Amino acid sequence: MSSALTVLKEQINNFYLVRRLSVYEVKSANSNNYLGVLWEIINPMIQISIYWFVFGFIILNRGDNFLPWLMAGIVVWFFVNPATTQTSKSIYSRLNMVSKMSFPMSVIPSYVIFAKLYQHLMLLGVVIILLGFTGYLPTVYIIQLPYYVAATVALLFSFGLITSTVSTIIRDVHNLIASLMKVLFYLTPILWVLDAKEHPIILNIMKLNPLYYIVDGYRASLLGESWYLIEHWEYTLYFWAVVIILFMIGSSLHVRFRDRFVDFK
Repeated sequence: MSSALTVLKEQINNFYLVRRLSVYEVKSANSNNYLGVLWEIINPMIQISIYWFVFGFIILNRGDNFLPWLMAGIVVWFFVNPATTQTSKSIYSRLNMVSKMSFPMSVIPSYVIFAKLYQHLMLLGVVIILLGFTGYLPTVYIIQLPYYVAATVALLFSFGLITSTVSTIIRDVHNLIASLMKVLFYLTPILWVLDAKEHPIILNIMKLNPLYYIVDGYRASLLGESWYLIEHWEYTLYFWAVVIILFMIGSSLHVRFRDRFVDFK
């Protein structure tokens, strides 16, 4: 508990630093591109077009109705995937910088996630506009969206504390996570729909994945389907229980090993 409180205080006390570093991260990542941050929108749009064609017309044959459903779910993945993989290597790839500066190491995963958050918000805005053109104008349900964005950040940071710590000690962990994320993409309801009546057991197993909750919540908010947060309150409790457990484990590992991180350069 003390480790969790320590990490939490460090995030609050250094929030201004996190914001500044995250903005710098975004600028430096796109400094060599003529189109700059626009690539953070162009690349996802190209991938969405490919998935729409392959899964919407060839494999699932769901036609035009598949596109808004796909966009509302996959927009989460374009945030979660790079944030998870880059957070896992965020500390060990910056050990030279850390040894020269005096700020808590726990802010490193934070500002990497926030850098991806800015890009996510830009893409999310584009998706909302495109959904309007497909007939899904914003409804009152969209007020849930900030909650799900915050929930995603909480999940990413909690898990990132674990992966960034373990990856610093064992570098192979980063490669393992990058590979597992490719598998997780197909285990999350981004491209498929599972019928609860036909496959109840498989569906319940899939729901153990906290990203299932996030993706369903985004769709409920963007497509104006339901008050997912309230109507699935048991799943909400489960999600936050997972986040808290991951945060406790991650904080404990991080505080325990961070004084020795420079030894793993």
